[in-house]
Amino acid sequence: MSLVHETDYGTPLSKSEKMVSLTIDGVAVSVPEGTSIMRAAMEMGTQIPKLCATDMVDAWGSCRMCLVEIEGRAGTPASCTTPVAPGIVVHTQTQRLKEIRKGVMELYISDHPLDCLTCAANGDCELQDVAGQVGLREVRYGYEGENHVFARTDGHANENWMPQDGSNPYFNYDPAKCIVCSRCVRACEEVQGTFALTISGRGFDSRVSPGMNEAFFESECVSCGACVQACPTATLTEKKVIEIGQPEHSVVTTCAYCGVGCAFKAEMRGEELVRMVPYKDGKANRGHSCVKGRFAWGYATHKERILKPMIRERISDPWQEVTWEQAIAHAASEFKRIQAKYGKDSIGGITSSRCTNEETYLVQKLIRAGFGNNNVDTCARVCHSPTGYGLGQTFGTSAGTQDFDSVEDTDVVIIIGANPTDGHPVFASRLKKRLRAGARLIVVDPRKTDIVRSAHVEADFHLPLLPGTNVAMLTALAHVIVTEGLVDEAFVRERCDMEAFQAWAEFVSDPRHSPEAVEQYTGVKAADVRGAARLYATGGNGAIYYGLGVTEHSQGSTTVMAIANLAMATGNLGRKGVGVNPLRGQNNVQGSCDMGSFPHELPGYRHIGTDSVRTMFEEFWGAKLDKEPGLRIPNMFDAAVDGSFKGLYVQGEDIVQSDPDTKHVTAGLAAMECVVVQDLFLNETANYAHVFLPGSTFLEKDGTFTNAERRIQRVRKVMAPKARYADWEVTLLLAEAIGYSMRYEHPSQIMDEIARLTPSFAGVSYEKLEEMGSVQWPCNEKAPEGTPIMHIDHFVRGQGRFMITEYIPTDERTGSRFPLLLTTGRILSQYNVGAQTRRTDNSLWHQEDLLEIHPHDAEQRGIREGDWVKLDSRSGSTSLHATITERVAPGVVYTTFHHPSTQANVITTDYSDWATNCPEYKVTAVQVMPSNGPTAWQEEYEAMAKNARRIALPEAAE
Repeated sequence: MSLVHETDYGTPLSKSEKMVSLTIDGVAVSVPEGTSIMRAAMEMGTQIPKLCATDMVDAWGSCRMCLVEIEGRAGTPASCTTPVAPGIVVHTQTQRLKEIRKGVMELYISDHPLDCLTCAANGDCELQDVAGQVGLREVRYGYEGENHVFARTDGHANENWMPQDGSNPYFNYDPAKCIVCSRCVRACEEVQGTFALTISGRGFDSRVSPGMNEAFFESECVSCGACVQACPTATLTEKKVIEIGQPEHSVVTTCAYCGVGCAFKAEMRGEELVRMVPYKDGKANRGHSCVKGRFAWGYATHKERILKPMIRERISDPWQEVTWEQAIAHAASEFKRIQAKYGKDSIGGITSSRCTNEETYLVQKLIRAGFGNNNVDTCARVCHSPTGYGLGQTFGTSAGTQDFDSVEDTDVVIIIGANPTDGHPVFASRLKKRLRAGARLIVVDPRKTDIVRSAHVEADFHLPLLPGTNVAMLTALAHVIVTEGLVDEAFVRERCDMEAFQAWAEFVSDPRHSPEAVEQYTGVKAADVRGAARLYATGGNGAIYYGLGVTEHSQGSTTVMAIANLAMATGNLGRKGVGVNPLRGQNNVQGSCDMGSFPHELPGYRHIGTDSVRTMFEEFWGAKLDKEPGLRIPNMFDAAVDGSFKGLYVQGEDIVQSDPDTKHVTAGLAAMECVVVQDLFLNETANYAHVFLPGSTFLEKDGTFTNAERRIQRVRKVMAPKARYADWEVTLLLAEAIGYSMRYEHPSQIMDEIARLTPSFAGVSYEKLEEMGSVQWPCNEKAPEGTPIMHIDHFVRGQGRFMITEYIPTDERTGSRFPLLLTTGRILSQYNVGAQTRRTDNSLWHQEDLLEIHPHDAEQRGIREGDWVKLDSRSGSTSLHATITERVAPGVVYTTFHHPSTQANVITTDYSDWATNCPEYKVTAVQVMPSNGPTAWQEEYEAMAKNARRIALPEAAE
C-alpha cells in the first residue's frame, strides 16, 4: 500500500475547445487555448519548479521560481501567468534559468528556519522539494536573515518574534515558516469564498494573518482546511500530523456527513488515521472540503463508542455486556416471540441514511422477506419524503435534476428553505464562486442566512417570508410569470402536458394569487416578489436549490410541486445551469430512498402492490412478500401506544432526538417489548432499547453512498471494524437467526443484486465505480456512463405535469398564548443530532443550541443576551439560552437541534405533510419567557440519560 498521489498542474484547467500548438523543450504540444505554459509542460511530463502556484487557485506569479524562456521574447516570464500561444518555442531549463532559480531559492532558504529534521512537514514540504529540484547546495547569504521570526536562542528578545498560533483545534500556524506565497489567502478567497485571510505587514514584516491581531479560532476562518492544503511549507500544519507523523498509505473514500458526498483520501499510518485530504478527482467536491469532513472524524475512536453488544430485560435495568452470538440470538428470539404472540405485523425496522446503500438494502430486505411485512421506513420520512412525492408527480422521478458542476453555468439562483453555507458548505463554496463571477441570487427564507450577504456576495432579493407560507410565495411568483407573459411557451408546448398547464396557468392567474394579495400571508413586499419573479424568468439559466425549509411543512409536497411548476413554466430544465435541486441532509438519504426504505416502495421507487414487480423480488429473494404497504414511522409509534406494535430494529438513527413530538416517540418506544438499536454510541434512542448492537463507522466498511446529485460513490474500508463486524454483516447475522438466510461475502455482491433488480442501477457495479470513480443514476443500457442531467429530451414520466398548488395555511397558528413562530435548522460545525460532531473538537464552536430572537421581541419580554429562556408550545416546553439577533424577523425565533440536552423536538407538534407524513418542524407556535434554567422534563430526561451512560460506560462517564 502507498499514498495516492495526485498531480498538481500548477494552474487550473482551461475549458476552451480551441486547441493551441506550441513547442516545449523540443517537444510539440497541443493544449486548450488559455492553458498556462506551466500546465502545458506538466501535461507533457515536465515539472517546472514552483512555490506560489497550485491548480486549485488562479495563477499568481510571485515566487519567481517558474520562469521560462520563450524564443523571440525578451525576459524570463513566469510560466504560471503566461498563457500558451500558437507556434511559440519554450525552454524550461537553460543555464540562465538555472542560475536565476538557484539565486531566488537562496534568498528563501537564507530566511527560513532550518529545522527540517524535526519539522512536521519533513517528507511533505514543497520548499524542500524545490530546493532539491534547482540543485541548491549552498547559501551565500548565510542563515541569519532579518525576517526570521522565531525566538533567539541567546536569551535576548527578538523584536521580530511572532508566536505560533495553536488556537484552532485542528491545525497549527507557525509564522516563522511562512514564505508569503499567498496560496492560503487565495484558497480562502477563490475556493472557500470566506476571505478570512490576508497578508499583513510590509516588506520583511509580511506574514499571513487571519485578521487584525486575531487568533485563528476567533477569526472568520471556517476551518475548511483549504489553507492547510494549499500551504507549501509547515506554516499551516494539521495537529495530527505533528502528533503522529507523515502518513505512509492512503485510501480514497466518501465522507459520511452531508449530502454533498465529498471524496477524500484517508491518509494512514498503519491503522491510525492521520488526516483526511479532499480528493481532487472527487466529482462532487473537486478537491474542497468543510470542517466536518476534513477534520471531524475523531468520533471514530472516541471513548464513548460502544464496542461490545449489550442486552437487558427492561429499559430500567442496567446493561449487560454479552457476546455477539448471545445478543443476536436474544434479539431474534424476542422478535419471533413477539410475532408469535401479536402477529407478523407487530414488528418492523428503520433504515439509516448514514449507512451504505448495501446496508440499507439488506435491512429493508430483512424486514420484507424475513419479518414478512412492509413495516420499514427511513429518516427521509422526516426530511425529504416530500421531494420524492412532489418530483415524482411532476417529473416522474424522485430526485434532483442536475449535477453540482451545473452551478458553473447558471445565471440566476433561487435558494428556498436551505442554508447551504451551514448545511452543504462545499457546494455553497462553488455557488459563491459562481455568484462572484456574476450570477444573480434570490433567497427565500424567514431568516437572513449567511448567503444573503457575505464577502463579495449579496442577494438581489431576500424574500423573508413567514414560516409556513412557501406555497403562497411560489404561487405568487408563478402569477407574475404567467400574467406578465414570461412563460417559455416553446418549452411548455413541446415538453409538457398542455391541458395540465392551461389549468395551472388559469389557477395562478387568479388575482387572489398576486403578490399584492398574498403579502398579507407571507409578509413580503409585493414589489420584491415581482422583481424576483422577473429576474428568474428572464435572467438566463435559472436553477432552484431547496432544503428542509421546503419539505418539513404540512404543505411540503405541495411546495416541491410548486417549485417544479416554476422550472417547467420558464423552461429551466434539461440542460446545464438550470434544474430543480434538493440539497439532501444526510450523506446517504438519497440512497436510502433509492434502496426501497419506504413502506410502500421496493428499490427503485416501485410500488409494493404492483404484482409483476413484487413477483420478481419474490422469485429472487425466495420469500413471499406482503402486497400491502406497511407502517410509516409516525404510525409505528401510534400502533405501539395502542398496543399492536411491539418490536423495532433501528439501524443508525436516533429517532428520540431527531423525530418530532419527543414525548410521543418515547411513549411509543417505552410501550414496545423489544427495541434493538444498532449504532456507534449509546444514543438517546438507546435509552429505550433492550438490545444494543455496536455499529461501524464509514472508515470500517466497504460499500457505496448516493449523494444529492444521484452520484453513487465508493466507501472503502481503511481500518478493521473496531466492534468486529461492519453493519451489513450484523444484519446478515440477525437475518440468519430469524430464519431467513442472506449470504454475501462482500458488499459488491449486494450491489450486483441491486443492479439486477433495480432498472436505474442496472449498469452499476464496483468494477464500473473503480473505472469511472463515480456514476449518477440512471445508469443502464440507455445511459452506460450515468446521467449527470435528467430530463434532457423528455421527462421520465413523458410529459411534464403541472400541479395545482392551493395554499392551505397550517393548522399550527399563532395567537395570544403562543404569539411567535419557531423554525429550526443547522449550524456549520455540527451535524444533524450531533452524535458524531459532538464527540469532536467541533463542539468548541457550538457547545449548545441557542434560541435566536429579534431585539424587539426580546425587549418586550425582558430578555437579555445569554439569558435562560423557556420555550413553550402546545406540545411541551424546553429551556435554552437566548441570543439576540436581527438574523430573524420580529415574530420569528430560531434554534438548532444538535444537542440532546435542549430537547428541541419536545415542543414540535405532530402536524405533518398531507402526502408523506413528513413532520412540520419548521412551523411551531411558541411563547418565549425568561427562565431560571432547564425545565423539569429536561432535568428528568438528562438524569435518565446520564444514568444509562454511567451504567454502560463507567470510565467515559467519569
